[in-house]
Amino acid sequence: MKTELVEVTFSKESPERLDKFLAGQIASFSRARIQGMITAGDVLVNGKVVSKASYKLETGDKVSALVTAIAEDLPEEQNIALEVVYEDENVVVINKPAGLVVHPGAGNAENTLVNALLYRWPQIAAVGEPTRPGIVHRLDKDTSGVLIVAKTTYAYAWLVRQFKTRKAKKSYLALVEGKPPTPTGRIETRIGRDERHRQRMAVVYGDQGRKAETEFYTVAGFRDHTLLEVHPLTGRTHQIRVHLAFLGCPVVGDQVYGRRRKSIETDRFFLHASKLLLRLPGENEEAEFTASLPADLQSILDQLEKA
Repeated sequence: MKTELVEVTFSKESPERLDKFLAGQIASFSRARIQGMITAGDVLVNGKVVSKASYKLETGDKVSALVTAIAEDLPEEQNIALEVVYEDENVVVINKPAGLVVHPGAGNAENTLVNALLYRWPQIAAVGEPTRPGIVHRLDKDTSGVLIVAKTTYAYAWLVRQFKTRKAKKSYLALVEGKPPTPTGRIETRIGRDERHRQRMAVVYGDQGRKAETEFYTVAGFRDHTLLEVHPLTGRTHQIRVHLAFLGCPVVGDQVYGRRRKSIETDRFFLHASKLLLRLPGENEEAEFTASLPADLQSILDQLEKA
């Protein structure tokens, strides 16, 4: 690890938060990492330690930050086959198969979508976050379907803005246990970490967690199951799986949020990102990208008896 002292003078006329200012000065650090530095006492203003990220800087303030660059294991390219739905100079749309992790993380250093992207489009290495280049949204490992990737910095900023402002519209197909209370509906809760099982998410109350909204529509009814089209209006971790379980009709095969005993023999849960609607970089009209149900999920539907 290499440590260096960064010194800069605040010259703006209007006051600004310390963490926001430093995030603009140290581009390789996230805002959260900057806040951690401040809390740890590694930032001084006019020679005095300031431990509050919300501290307001005034014109002429001298900021000193002790910056430790942590060596990161950057993902390497791997020749992994990908199904390309669409490609232009700015983006590529992939039909992600189930079982493929989107980016490297704990326990998944290789054989991810990112490794495959770097092999086919090496220029993506310079786009977005170094450890997850080009990635602007994610799908769970066992969720298949449409996923868009940025190939340029311009596209990355454009797409991140689309998702952040909810302009990107995502549709999923989910086969659930039983049937929901109503054929169509909207689920509004807060989602946060499960206090008893920190690896899981859960519906939480009060001011805990973050607001989550999901709409659903019945596509087909079967004797013991229902096929739903689901639209997540927010992008919380495991949102669809948590919300459908909260509704009393968990996703088939979901042994984390659903039934431990499978009602249908399947190697993964029945959740597929079937459609993505958004504006491509520089375009005014929306573009729609779709991915048909993969064979393993379609075979399950073919064997069910309609109600």
